[in-house]
Amino acid sequence: MTISLVSAPDAVLSFDDFKLPSSLLRAVRELKYTVPSPIQAMALPPALEGRDVLGTAMTGSGKTAAFLLPILTHLLTRPRGATRALILAPTRELAAQIEQSAKDLMKFTPLRVASIFGGVGMQPQEKAFKSGVDVLVATPGRLLDHFSHSYARLSDLEILVLDEADRMLDMGFLPDIRRVMRHLPTKRQTLFFSATMPDAIEKLSGEMLVSPVRVGVERKAAPASGVNQTVYPVPEDLKAELLLALLGEGTVKDVIVFTRTKHRANRVAEKLVRAGISAERIHGNRSQTARTEALAGFKSGKYRVLVATDIAARGIDVESLGHVVNFDVPNVPDDYIHRVGRTARAGQSGEAITFCSPAEEPDLKAIEKAVGRKIPRDVVNNFDYRAKKSEKLEVPIGVRVAEIQARKAEDRARAKSKAQAAGTPASSGPSQGGGGRGGSSGASGRSAPAPKSPRYDQGQPAPSSRGGGRRRG
Repeated sequence: MTISLVSAPDAVLSFDDFKLPSSLLRAVRELKYTVPSPIQAMALPPALEGRDVLGTAMTGSGKTAAFLLPILTHLLTRPRGATRALILAPTRELAAQIEQSAKDLMKFTPLRVASIFGGVGMQPQEKAFKSGVDVLVATPGRLLDHFSHSYARLSDLEILVLDEADRMLDMGFLPDIRRVMRHLPTKRQTLFFSATMPDAIEKLSGEMLVSPVRVGVERKAAPASGVNQTVYPVPEDLKAELLLALLGEGTVKDVIVFTRTKHRANRVAEKLVRAGISAERIHGNRSQTARTEALAGFKSGKYRVLVATDIAARGIDVESLGHVVNFDVPNVPDDYIHRVGRTARAGQSGEAITFCSPAEEPDLKAIEKAVGRKIPRDVVNNFDYRAKKSEKLEVPIGVRVAEIQARKAEDRARAKSKAQAAGTPASSGPSQGGGGRGGSSGASGRSAPAPKSPRYDQGQPAPSSRGGGRRRG
């Protein structure tokens, strides 16, 4: 694969210099985009020429507009009625964010965009395929679900974008990406963006791109300069109390708190709410409606705290976010950079706080090595670091299973009692009745259903419709 390298231009450009269509420039001005960001200045010229682009760009760098503006410019010259651009993203939140950005930029054009991801009904998405919307934004898993139907054909596709490619590989989407490629025309323009460029990403880009222009090669392995980073050493069992003390000081107005697991996100959010702090959580096992409401509520100020896991972090786009708290130290330095990159966006300042227990010191040292500096330590005034330990945030899996089994046993006993009171035998297994709607069981004619197990909302992998334990978009 032949790669052309492009560095940031010396002169400060304006969006007028790219000779974009007037309808797009009007939207750009309305969005108050002024000077192009470095990734935009580097990626726009080759992308507008129709070249393949291999871009390295961090969260908050402006890369979404870097690929949307060339796409929309091209589509304004093409016949309507067919989907000619597909953007793949790793999470529902990022897909929804890209869709909204596209709507903002195509406001003064006739172009249309739709998103394809799980957690919502298939029918509106099917209509988007059939009507031939100009741009589709999709997660790989749900897109493949549609490809199993005859209406989902993208034979007219001319531009493909992979956004957050490294995250898609981290989430196990590589087999799905390869399957998606089989449904797409081989003659196309491909724009490939990734926050990091490990060997697996280099290999995948070599398979998908033709003589690409590489931009943003010199990625600085550190958060934006406006992020003030601080570490608070604290015993593991006092992290929740330290978070409450920090919020009680009044200097932290709005904050995203990142936890290691979905179960911990649930428990932290519950503890905050019990303490009178408005909080919600967002992670891979919540419904799309709940995730959307949580993010919208945080943006509007309804919730002061949003508790999130890394799996849902990509696509959380909040302007002017003042604080990020790493409740748990990330065990991968790049995850740390992505987390704290949620604040100090677009040149603003922000505060990134990390709670570090003694057991997490090795992960913290790896982060400090990656960012090339020792992160200052601090303490919360008037906090008792020797206080009695609070309740554990992690409930052992054996205890959780026993609780679930006990609840099911109680429900079966309750159903049996109701059935006996009604004068009919309670069913202890599958219906033995012949014909009709099945044998009688209880007053309603069937046994009471066991409650849905909560384990998939408490840090355990959600079941996958295609196996492998991987989350679906």
